Amino acid sequence: MTTRSCPCGLSKPYGECCGRFHAGAAAAPTAQALMRSRYSAFVKGDVAYLLRTWHPRTRPARLELDPGMRWTGLEILDATDGSAFHATGTVTFRASFRGGSLHERSRFERVDGAWVYVDGEFPDQ
Repeated sequence: MTTRSCPCGLSKPYGECCGRFHAGAAAAPTAQALMRSRYSAFVKGDVAYLLRTWHPRTRPARLELDPGMRWTGLEILDATDGSAFHATGTVTFRASFRGGSLHERSRFERVDGAWVYVDGEFPDQ
């Protein structure tokens, strides 16, 4: 990843990729785009975006990120549904960090037309 590319792993610059979602200039059009933008929000420490894109019924009251966490890459392993034609979707991914990785199958739903993160399960556990 260059300093100009988006943390989500796509080749677009951050401002044209996940940055526009973080800034509120656009909404993620698919569950996978939302998942990528949430990963980028973890990289950038954007707690407000993470809470804003969390389903109201599962959203925590607050979120504290570990300032020492260094995310190093994202790999999308599978995606089911989650397009403009669906109400739900799943994205299975591996997010690497210094010292390990997180493997999750995340569930997403549309609320008032916008994709939100519901919850996830950890296939390796």
